[in-house]
This record gives sequence, C-alpha cells and structure tokens, in this order.
Amino acid sequence: MTKPLERSVTDMTDERKKPVLVTGATGYIGGRLVPRLLKAGERVRCFVRSPKKLANRPWFGHPALEIVEGDVANSEALTAALKGCDVAYYLVHSMVSSGPSYRLRDRELATLFAKASADAEIERIIYLGGLGETGPELSAHLSSRREVEELLAEGPVPVTVLRAAMIVGSGSASFEILRYLVERLPVMVTPLWVRTPCQPIAVRDVLHYLVACLREPATVGRTLDIGGPDIVTYEDFMRLVTEVRGLRKRLVLPVPLLTPRLSSLWIHLVTPLSHLIARPLAEGLKNPVICREDEAARLMPTKLLGAREAVQEAFAHTERHEVESSWSDSGPMPGDPDWAGGHAYVDEWSITIRAPAKDVFAAVCRIGGGHGYYAADFLWKLRGAMDRLVGGPGLRRGRKDPERVAYGEALDFWRVTLHEPPRRIALRAEMKVPGEALLEFDVDGLEDGQVRLTQRASFLPKGLSGLLYWWAVKPLHGIVFRGMLQGIRNEVEPSGEGQLIGSRGVP
Repeated sequence: MTKPLERSVTDMTDERKKPVLVTGATGYIGGRLVPRLLKAGERVRCFVRSPKKLANRPWFGHPALEIVEGDVANSEALTAALKGCDVAYYLVHSMVSSGPSYRLRDRELATLFAKASADAEIERIIYLGGLGETGPELSAHLSSRREVEELLAEGPVPVTVLRAAMIVGSGSASFEILRYLVERLPVMVTPLWVRTPCQPIAVRDVLHYLVACLREPATVGRTLDIGGPDIVTYEDFMRLVTEVRGLRKRLVLPVPLLTPRLSSLWIHLVTPLSHLIARPLAEGLKNPVICREDEAARLMPTKLLGAREAVQEAFAHTERHEVESSWSDSGPMPGDPDWAGGHAYVDEWSITIRAPAKDVFAAVCRIGGGHGYYAADFLWKLRGAMDRLVGGPGLRRGRKDPERVAYGEALDFWRVTLHEPPRRIALRAEMKVPGEALLEFDVDGLEDGQVRLTQRASFLPKGLSGLLYWWAVKPLHGIVFRGMLQGIRNEVEPSGEGQLIGSRGVP
C-alpha cells in the first residue's frame, strides 16, 4: 500500500479540500512555514494581528492564500477564522510580547485556542514545542512549552506535538545568541551550561516535519521528538561556529557563579536580543535537550543536516541577504501614539534634491544596520550603547536586508510602522525613552525633476523626565538630521545642488 507522502501533490491536494490555519505567520517559524505549505499544494489561511506585516513576503498574494486579521486572544474572531479549516498550526509564543508574565499569557491563549478549535470542529492541532526531560529542574521556558502541550490536548481535538531543541537558521533567537557571543568575544566567561548536551536541528528540517506531518496519519495525536543527527555541547557548538566563520580560536571559561539573570544581562549587552528574551532562553540552556526516540525520522524520512552543515547554510543565507524571517519580526505592532491627547514636540527638516523620488526613497530605506545613518554615526552608536545599558535593543538588531525594509520589520532600535514607497516611511522608536518617539520621512515631487525630502521627529513626553529628555537631545538634531539629509542627497545627487531648510519645529 502506498503511503500518503509518496503520492503526488495533486492527488493529495484533491483529498484535502479544506484550508489549514496558521497562527504566528509573522513569526520566525510561521513566516517560513506558509510558503512551504503553499508549495506543497495546500490552501493556507493566516490568522494575524497585522496583515500588513505580510505584504513584503514573496508569497503574499498567492491564489491559495487567505489572510484573516484578528488576535488569538479574541475567542469569537479566532473561532470564525478556524471555521472551515481541518488542521490548525499553533505557533504562538508570548515571550517577546508579554515579558516576564509570558507563562500565564501562554496558558490563557492555549486554553482559548483549544476551546475555539473544538467549537470550529477542527480535526487536528499541530504544535511546535521544546525538547527537555520533565521534572522540577526543567526551566520555566521549557515548562511553559509543556503546559501549552497539555492545555491544547485537554480538548477533544487531537494534537500533534513536535519537540525541537535549538533551531539552527539565520535569524533564530537561540542560534543568534551563540553566533554573536562567538563573533564578538575572543574570551568568554560562561555559565556551566555550555557543557550541557543538545541536539540542534536545521530550520529547514523543522519545516520539513511540520509540512510532512500534515499528510502522515500516524502522527495524529502523537508527541514526536525532532533533532539533527549530531549531539553536541553548547561549547562544542560555539567552537563549530568559530571554525565555520574562520575566526581565531575562542577561549571558553565555564564558571559556576553566573546565574541565569547575570547570563541574560550579559547576553543582552553582547547580542541583539533583549534580556526579556535572553533570560528564559539562557535558563533553558541548562537542560539537556536530546531526542528520546526517532519516530519522526522513521515516519517522515528526509536527509537531515548535521550541525556543521546547518551552521554553514545559516551563514550562507545571511551573507546572501536571504533571511526569510527573524526573531525580531515577532511581537505585536503598537498603535500609533495618541498625539492629540498630549503636547507633542516636533522637529522638522527638509531638503530639495534633484533626483527621482524612487531613488531618494530607496536611499532613505538604507539607513541603519551596517550602512549607518549617513552622518554622525558615532552619535548613533553612542545612543545605541546607552540604550543597551538600560535594557533597550540598541543598534544590534540591525536589519534583515541592506536595501529593503517593510512594514513591521525591526531596524536597529526602530520598528517600521508605515511603508508607502516611494513617498513615505515612518519608524517608531523601541529604544528606552520617557515618552513616545516617531521618525518620519516624506518624499514629495516638485517641478523641474526635483523632490523635497522632509524628515520629522515627533516626541510625546511622559512627565518631567520626558520634557528634560526632549530638550537635552534637541540641540543634537541639527547635527544628526542636517547631516542625514545631506548624506542622502549626496547619495543620489552627487552635485549637491539641493537646498537645506532648517528646523521648523516646536509645536
């Protein structure tokens, strides 16, 4: 008898008339799963809070794709989105958006999702969890994953759970932690967890299992461990990253004194990840995460990448600027600040440039990351370093692509909240500031082949500290903004004939 996976995509698609629902489609795994489901011939319904975050994906607009706006915390909207689907992927994790209270939030959402799935008569839930032996020593992060599994399974809908250890791929949070530690620290004083064994798996192989289990009946109602062929310690893995990157040998000094809190703060300072994300991940690294069985590999065979191959592939995608999704994509998009509800301060500068609007807009979209800010980069780096010290993201998140940005993406310590090429882009500050900050760029066409580029910094202060902050940084705007506009002009109009118009700004 022929197994379902051995039949053609056409045959299997004919049997599966209903769409599959994907939650977390703007996140790291979900953003990569959707195009692979579409390629496999599935109809996909994405349930997302911010549909505009998907507009820049190459698969946006696919005829088999449906996007439904809503929040998994809204039971009515969730049940409505689940209606008509037969399988639902639950790829929701609140660690980014809920901070220390993520466990409580994850329990609430899992309970709600299980009930909504039952009400909508879903046939199966597929959940990506984490490896790790149960018991009192299991970290809060991995324990939360177990709780979600149990809560999803309490309902009548069968659940397929795939448990993975560290996922190796460009943009993966746990991989990025180790990568940045290796690249930036020739000598590393580490906790003892660097000698904990783990079984890393390439993100490519995680996606294979997530797609393949959809058509393998033997996976229904099962919990399956998934991992690559190699078992290594984190210290071994860091040495492997060192070799693949062609770096000098790193000295690793494990000590028993570094607590998870201290480790997370150190990770926060050295890597792009916030301490709110780093702490639960660092705590989880103390637990051995090794597959207990190989049922997944038997039921859904594929050639798994070894640890070295997975690292090589991750860096190859990064160097080719082909990062499909990143840990920084996750999380809710905040609403625009209520500028009408308070006294907002505005500092506005503009310049005329003799160049096509699309070229000017493209130059604006290059700011940040490795490109910098066209002028006074030392001030931006100083501001980024100060932000890291007080718990903000700083500049180390960088950007996924050196040329392109899109709605919802992180750009250093900014978040893109508006992207309307070739006319307008808005960035909302995610740095630690006593207020709400917005940086906007408008490109307006003029006569004689010229455009006016306007840069606007808006700030809604919170209390006296917010007012003091605004007046402390405002004198620097003349250096930063003037230099940035002139740098953009020089990028697209080397003759430099444009006219700079000064600040027009206080409310």
